Amino acid sequence: MSTRATRLLRLLDQLHRRRRPIAGARLAESLGVSLRTLYRDVEALRAQGAAIAGDPGVGYMLRPGFMLPPLMFSPDELEALVLGARWVASHADPALAAAAQQAVGRVVGVLPETLRLQVETSGLFAPLWQRAAPAPEPWLAMLRNAIRDEQVLQLHYRDADGSASRREIWPFAMAFLSDKRLLAAWCELRQDFRHFRADRVLALRDGGRRYPQRRHELLRRWRAHCLSQPGDGA
Repeated sequence: MSTRATRLLRLLDQLHRRRRPIAGARLAESLGVSLRTLYRDVEALRAQGAAIAGDPGVGYMLRPGFMLPPLMFSPDELEALVLGARWVASHADPALAAAAQQAVGRVVGVLPETLRLQVETSGLFAPLWQRAAPAPEPWLAMLRNAIRDEQVLQLHYRDADGSASRREIWPFAMAFLSDKRLLAAWCELRQDFRHFRADRVLALRDGGRRYPQRRHELLRRWRAHCLSQPGDGA
């Protein structure tokens, strides 16, 4: 990628990270270029279709909805995407694994030839499932969808002591570890946050309603809970 192309990418990235206009002088300083060069780069990006609002002396910002084209990824970013997709393909449920492969294929399809070859011949690999490792649980897709849609789930669960219980939960996060999947949720039975292992789930059903709080609020409260009371059981 040429120096100018790299500079334009960095400018787009800077604008993409900000929700309010940034003064041209401050933007030029953060990029290590002159104000005159910044003005030229802004006009160059606008000519290529970037929706940049603002003028000299006022400040600049990207209009909402503008997305960076895939071909603007740097080599390191592309390697990170490929490695991440390969990890997902070997550790997540089949639906998410297929989605990861499709996403990389879509990115590769619009890359310049040199970058496309770099992705297709990447030497970075994620470990495949070992024979002794447990396969992804069949309800991972349902858990992911419930987290995304903020849906209550009816959970039939067996804990580490072998005791079974039925409860309604508000799932808001899930961790994909090398040998297991952990779900974080608000438990209506316990009236508290609880962590569940996906391999101990006996059955799942749609609760038929959305939980009353937003997922980001539950995440904020959960982080505070974890800091104050590390570790809890189901």
